[in-house]
Amino acid sequence: MGAGNKAWGADARVAIIGAGIGGLAAAALLAARGCAVTVIEKAHHPGGKARQLPVDGAAIDAGPTVFTLRDVFEDIFRECGAELTDHVTIHRADVLARHAWEPGQQLDLFADPARSEAAIGDFAGAQAAAGFRAFRAEAARIHGILDTPMLRGSKLAWPPSLMWRIGLWRVGDLLAIRPYESLWKVLGQHFADPRLRQLFARYSTYCGSSPFATPATLMLIAHVEAQGVWLLEGGMSALAAALMRLAQRHGARFRFGTSAAMVETRGGRISGLALADGERIEADAVIANADPAALAAGRFGPLGAMAVSGYAPRKRSLSAMVWLAHTRTSGFPLQRHNVLFSPDYPREFADIHGGAPPSDPSVYVCAQDRGEGSGPAPQGRERIQIIVNAPANGDSHAYTEQEKDQCTQAMTRSLARCGLELEPDFPHTLLTPNAFETFLPSTGGAIYGRASHGWAASFLRQGTRTGIPGLYCAGGSTHPGAGVPMAALSGRLASQAVLHDLASMRRSHPVAMAGGMSTRSATAAATD
Repeated sequence: MGAGNKAWGADARVAIIGAGIGGLAAAALLAARGCAVTVIEKAHHPGGKARQLPVDGAAIDAGPTVFTLRDVFEDIFRECGAELTDHVTIHRADVLARHAWEPGQQLDLFADPARSEAAIGDFAGAQAAAGFRAFRAEAARIHGILDTPMLRGSKLAWPPSLMWRIGLWRVGDLLAIRPYESLWKVLGQHFADPRLRQLFARYSTYCGSSPFATPATLMLIAHVEAQGVWLLEGGMSALAAALMRLAQRHGARFRFGTSAAMVETRGGRISGLALADGERIEADAVIANADPAALAAGRFGPLGAMAVSGYAPRKRSLSAMVWLAHTRTSGFPLQRHNVLFSPDYPREFADIHGGAPPSDPSVYVCAQDRGEGSGPAPQGRERIQIIVNAPANGDSHAYTEQEKDQCTQAMTRSLARCGLELEPDFPHTLLTPNAFETFLPSTGGAIYGRASHGWAASFLRQGTRTGIPGLYCAGGSTHPGAGVPMAALSGRLASQAVLHDLASMRRSHPVAMAGGMSTRSATAAATD
């Protein structure tokens, strides 16, 4: 779709609930096609999870920090008649991430795979380097099989549909994605060193899932990251602001500090939105850039609850304990992205499965003032985001101050085990699953939607279309999955579905129907 071709969208009215990355991508693409786009956002800023919060006078990224699949955003900007690099400043990261287990056990992965292989060989021996080569080749093959038909294509209802899309003659490819084996098991076939198995198992947490329950298919995430990690000046919120400006350039309107209360229908299809203040917005299509769990729970009215299927709390992805800190650091030589591992990975996920944050956690540290290379640390305090995985129980358990203190102590012990020290009583804000439940209602604080557990997880994730004609879903909790580029792809899929369906309606010359509401099966209709 190109910015100059506006034939089908010229007079279509589209309302978008939520200015997260998926909603922003959809807004820009639809506005560029001539749709009259209105974005409703309850917060006072764009970005959704890609937001900054103030701590000790510093604005700290409170959401996603790892930027991959740059081409997804380059394509969106070009389709809207612009260039990504004219709107954000981007640098390629030489070091993908720094990993540590204890002092003297430190391993960097690099943008150059040959350097990563050499580093792994130095760290764990020639057999480990050979295992990495085999792992990298398998991850690349899985990604190559699934990238176009599944990650960038519309949702598939069941494995036969995937087989049809990748080619009926490619039976070997269906087996090669290894959907019936756990990630943890298959990593054991590549890496005898438990530290390397733990390192590459961590990629399952990128979609909020346990490596012991996710299919080995998720090895493809390692290939995505190996294709390039990029550093954005201003953080991910700068990307959100750029997408908003791109949409506004084509006429999209943004209403901040305003909540959508109810989706409305007429003649069996969507007709608009009612806002919390009583105002009504007429729309030919509505895109809900919100977790489908909020729709299913009736957060946008009874019709919205009929449009999608909910899922049990045990199916939720991980939540997190997130410290936004402004602190002096010492000891460990931080890169931008750092992972400091626990000595017992199975125990971490057993703790979470039991309903508690890990007592001895692995810790992700994003040092937001660190650039490339191993130059001197920032003078004085620096901006740090620290993440520990946690259960998505923010709607059923209220974390006490004592529990928060215990989590902070466990986190700082894990840092100290690897040699990283924070200043005493460092200024910080701690976000718990309770905070994420407030931000992402009806999820328990699950940051990534539905967990990717079991071979069928990808087929059960909410698709673009819903049980109400004209109502669509986008965001990191819908197909194709969690993460900033995946959310953007969901916005693209939503924009394509809107334009396709509006064009089909015009070609069929529909006759107006009597008033009423959609009662199609949400289960049957929420599959694409």
